[in-house]
Amino acid sequence: MKKIIFAALAILTSILFAADPIRFIAPKPIKGSIETLKFAQIIDLIGAVGPESLAFDTNGGGPYTGVGDGRILKWVQGHGWSDFAFTASNRTGCVRPFAPEMEHVCGRPLGLRFHPKTGDLYIADAYLGLQVVGPNGGLATQILTEAENEPFKFTNDLDIDEVDDFIYFTDTSTRFQRRQFIASVLTEDDTGRLMKYNLVSQKVQVLLRGLKFANGVALSKDRSYVLVAETISGRILRLWLHGPKAGTSDIFAELPGFPDNIRRNSKGEFWVALHSKKGIISNFLQSNLWFAKALLRSPLSFKQLHALLIGFKAHAIAVKLSEEGQIVEALEDSEGLTMKLISEVEEKNGKLWIGSVLFPFVGHYDLNERESASRRD
Repeated sequence: MKKIIFAALAILTSILFAADPIRFIAPKPIKGSIETLKFAQIIDLIGAVGPESLAFDTNGGGPYTGVGDGRILKWVQGHGWSDFAFTASNRTGCVRPFAPEMEHVCGRPLGLRFHPKTGDLYIADAYLGLQVVGPNGGLATQILTEAENEPFKFTNDLDIDEVDDFIYFTDTSTRFQRRQFIASVLTEDDTGRLMKYNLVSQKVQVLLRGLKFANGVALSKDRSYVLVAETISGRILRLWLHGPKAGTSDIFAELPGFPDNIRRNSKGEFWVALHSKKGIISNFLQSNLWFAKALLRSPLSFKQLHALLIGFKAHAIAVKLSEEGQIVEALEDSEGLTMKLISEVEEKNGKLWIGSVLFPFVGHYDLNERESASRRD
């Protein structure tokens, strides 16, 4: 039986990769979206890739971003990128922009947030846990690497409650590391956790568990709830922190793709970056788990498996959610002409700053320009 399955897989994938699959199975543009991200401006990273998360310091400086070799870089207009911080003390061999096999040594900083009061930068490092570095940068200090005696496997994103000095953060999986994220998606791994760390008592609490690829985190403007992205299911979950529903959770939004980071704007709305839209193949794989698991045992490379999941076309889509969870705006680069596989959208002074976990650039887009873009019928 196994031989038959693998033979069928080989025939199917050879057809897909030899043909022009984009015409037939690439995800279609979303109704009502604006085809505008293709007009974004690009800031190249020199000798670095994967600016997954973006943050601005308390003086408005930046953006700052973590990249694939474990560094955190700072952008200064007119001067370019410079090293600001790093999460691993031993950087011997941390010289290649993209070296997944070295991430556990060099560190892989993902979610970044500055504490509004102290100016400290808090870092979710995929392999080295929750960390912090002062306003002047340098080597970050490790704060936390486990919760309830369960080591973090894939620390991903965070947000800060500066009033109560809490950090809300995610551990994507207790089974898979970051470089195994395709396996996590294809097996429908549901071991992700949302946690809270008390900066004063230095105690950690698990708030939600059983999450399917726990990812982005964002606190509401009034601090009554916290959102967490569940990437595999395409949902944003809401955990109530205060009020009559405190301690309960519900579905805040269901999205047409794989959500990554969530960032709140000054109005209290939320920008969500989608790694990609869901298409025919990704929906099929999620409905036929046995087939998805068989793919992991096939000779397909990481790039080929990733291509299957995203529908053979790297593209970009960002959605803005109201405080009630409705999609109020969707921006796309459906052809991937400029932006693709985005991981975060940060709104700052009328601009969107856009990161990508796989590409060597940061994008920025003036929101005033979207009025002239065409909206999907």
